[in-house]
Amino acid sequence: MVLAIWLYLLVARGRFWQATERDDEMLSWGGPWPSVTAIIPARDEALSVGETVVSLLGQAYRGEFRVIVVDDQSRDATAQVAREAAAKLGKSDRLTVLPGRVLPSDWTGKLWAQQQGVAFADELQPPPNYLLFTDADIVYGPDAVSQLVARAQTNGFVLTSLMVKLNCKSFAERMFIPAFIFFFQMLYPFAWANDQRRSTSAAAGGCMLVRRDALRQAGGMAAIRGALIDDCALAKLLKAIGPIWIGLTERVHSIRPYPSVADIRAMVARTAYAQLRYSPFLLIGTILGLALTYVAPVALTIFASGLAQFLGLFAWLLMALAFRPTLRFYGLSALWGLALPAIAALYMVFTVDSAYQHARGRGGMWKGRAQANVSELQ
Repeated sequence: MVLAIWLYLLVARGRFWQATERDDEMLSWGGPWPSVTAIIPARDEALSVGETVVSLLGQAYRGEFRVIVVDDQSRDATAQVAREAAAKLGKSDRLTVLPGRVLPSDWTGKLWAQQQGVAFADELQPPPNYLLFTDADIVYGPDAVSQLVARAQTNGFVLTSLMVKLNCKSFAERMFIPAFIFFFQMLYPFAWANDQRRSTSAAAGGCMLVRRDALRQAGGMAAIRGALIDDCALAKLLKAIGPIWIGLTERVHSIRPYPSVADIRAMVARTAYAQLRYSPFLLIGTILGLALTYVAPVALTIFASGLAQFLGLFAWLLMALAFRPTLRFYGLSALWGLALPAIAALYMVFTVDSAYQHARGRGGMWKGRAQANVSELQ
């Protein structure tokens, strides 16, 4: 059974493990460049929002481009830092900082901030053709927006998303971040998400270029206002309107650090139970599935004998082989592949902790705001 699971994952699940859906190539667009407005929801992001604003206002984009920072009731100098970053570039006229309004009870915080940015963009004359939803810890290479738009225009995508390259410097990051990307692609094979004939849909919230008219046609941000996993919810919403695309990238990076295991745990626990639709039965099934897929090969290798031991070892090696392209993408040794069972076991613990935090009324915790119960109201 263990071997069959890994043969299925390697052969029949969109070959997710090869990590081939990327934006490595240079694209060109021969028509007029559409207008783009970037929307950055920012809550207590003074340490990083300046770099994000600088990287966006420094884009070599030939169309009209502006940036909106929605200061989501920050308790630090987020708004001031954003304005100072634009002023140093002499591009204050291309930045708007909106003071965020009080969060309604039926919205999650990030989506409510994004909604305010969308509403402001809709009132621009003329309104932008595209909206770039991005986070306040994302840094863009100078050609990133041009490449996003060229891909979207050439292929008619209503949503073009990049899985930004996450910070991977500390021991905790090297241990958990590549596995996070690996697991995400396993859940949402990018090749399937990029195939309009399949129902699978996925996006990465750090970088999502959305056609504004398609978003309006789909019902706007209000249609997913209670979603905690907002990026994939938006992808599902928009795939019903037209084709979408998601891929890995070297052009766009996250500068948010995760220096300790506790930081990784908090990141995973924020949304893991929401991914399971707050279902205890799905939680139990997930734990059993993870144990069978990742832990059982090691148990068989160590404690079994004969054919069972050989098959367990073979499955463990297949697992390590499957993990190798993601490790290579992050510049890490292939030996980390042998540790994937232990890493997966810790992700199991984080998932259980996510359910525990939800039971305490602290689900979806972000910058002092618990949001998980919002989704249960929808």
